[in-house]
Amino acid sequence: MPVSAPICDFGWKAKEFDLEGVDGRRVRLSELRGPRGTLVMFICNHCPYVKAVIDRLVRDCAELQQLGVSSIAIMPNDTEAYPEDSFENMKAFAARHRFPFPYVIDRTQEVARAYGAACTPDFFGFNAALELQYRGRIDDAGPRGGEVKRRELFEAMKQVAESGRGPADQVPSMGCSIKWRQA
Repeated sequence: MPVSAPICDFGWKAKEFDLEGVDGRRVRLSELRGPRGTLVMFICNHCPYVKAVIDRLVRDCAELQQLGVSSIAIMPNDTEAYPEDSFENMKAFAARHRFPFPYVIDRTQEVARAYGAACTPDFFGFNAALELQYRGRIDDAGPRGGEVKRRELFEAMKQVAESGRGPADQVPSMGCSIKWRQA
């Protein structure tokens, strides 16, 4: 059953993190942040919604990098219950899709909780001051991969890079629920 992300809480400050990347390096928000914006994405390997958009997402993040917007993908799911999301499978997924951004694991799920991540994919677009300006979907193609008429994430983050502000109207992202560990 699909889950929608909440609407954008404009101005909410990004939370610092220090997570392990598939390349063996630690990634910190303070070191990753872009001069004109930062995109923090919660994704995973197994979600059909992520699989449907991953190639467009890779393209958009590569183009955003040229505009001074950095990106990172965080995998928050319980890997014991969902072995397709394991760290080894994350490495293969990132390599297969040629990620132009770090792909990191949130083993404790603390970062996903701090951000209020709801689904995969879930996008948090911040301006240069790390204030939330976008919490919408990637585009208008829909979960079945129809024709893309508007690259909503790219256009929003381009606007953020140019003005520091995101669009007032945003359509929430939809995807699989975060797979939380049982307490």
